[in-house]
Amino acid sequence: MNASNAMQTAIRGRWAVAAIFLANGFLTGSWAPQIPVFLTRLDISKFTLGLLILLFGAGAVAAMTWCGHLISRHGFRTVLRWFGLCGSLGLLVVALAPNVPLAAIAMFIFGGSIGGMDVAMNANAVVVERRLSRAIMSSSHGFWSLGGFAGGGLGGFAIQTYGHLVHAAVVTALAFAVIAVAVRHLVGEDRPQAAEPHKFTLPANPLVYLIGLMALLTMISEGAVLDWAALYLRQELGADLAIAGLAYAAFSGVMAIMRFFGDGVRNRFGAVTTLRGSSVVAAAGMLIAGLSPSPWLAIAAFALCGFGIANMVPIIFSAGGNQEGMSSGTGMSVVTTMGYSGILVAPSAIGFVAEHSSFGPIFVAMSGLLIVVLLMAGLAHRAEFAAAPAE
Repeated sequence: MNASNAMQTAIRGRWAVAAIFLANGFLTGSWAPQIPVFLTRLDISKFTLGLLILLFGAGAVAAMTWCGHLISRHGFRTVLRWFGLCGSLGLLVVALAPNVPLAAIAMFIFGGSIGGMDVAMNANAVVVERRLSRAIMSSSHGFWSLGGFAGGGLGGFAIQTYGHLVHAAVVTALAFAVIAVAVRHLVGEDRPQAAEPHKFTLPANPLVYLIGLMALLTMISEGAVLDWAALYLRQELGADLAIAGLAYAAFSGVMAIMRFFGDGVRNRFGAVTTLRGSSVVAAAGMLIAGLSPSPWLAIAAFALCGFGIANMVPIIFSAGGNQEGMSSGTGMSVVTTMGYSGILVAPSAIGFVAEHSSFGPIFVAMSGLLIVVLLMAGLAHRAEFAAAPAE
């Protein structure tokens, strides 16, 4: 009876954390179609927009740094409740910001909420995996991408029809409702464990940093599509606001589908082969997007890129967590920190470059970064140990 109850609790927790991933992706995806309005409403340059996006990333990194400590003291559910409910309000606060100084504060808070929520929900997914004795991480990230697809796909039409404030208010209400219900059913750890008071040292194995570099290069491309694809379609390819919002929606939607099938593909072909094939597809998609003469071809190209990138990050993270001579937590911390800096911080540099150039060549350059990952793919062989089907 107790075992049966525990399994039912774990199953509810599995769908609860999936809902949190979905809400996080929905909030992130809903930000993408707000960017062109944000730029014109505050009458700022791409350089200033890049600085504001940098603050979003700085807030996320700051929250990620402290989130592990908060989890050890208060537990996953409490931390997810704090960050999740704050995050659901973040987009509305950004949409209401009347000037650049207040927008800067709002972006830092929004980024911090999303970043802290990201760490806590991934940590909670690991606990659920232990309770269920099977993997759920890939599909959890699939729910994140599904939320991004919904946010990006519906956002442009909603903003064009009802305005950016109504859109932000509806996103806030939906995310708040989902998170408020989901946190009640999250699986809690047996007991929050305080961090051991050992001295902090960086891993000596250089391979983990090379794996981290692969994560960085991959997630730079993901961040570029999130923050700049809509503006690229609107300003350089002449798309209207509704069509521009479909760029990230197509990227995220195809990524979601592939992540739901990712474990099966990886188990069949192996981690290294899957990573190599995915890198080629992602690089081709990014190259076509950068050279595209029309918005619809660019949207299709971004979808192709999402098809490739979908399983690159999970494989790279698995390789980082399975490095020889170090704990999985140590390896994973290095790789995830380097990787998330790509999606959270690096896109601001793209804004600086775009101020003196155009987005097309930037996306072409992104395809080159993905080719570098292709050439380094053999370093992910340690992920083969994580690719075996669970018993």
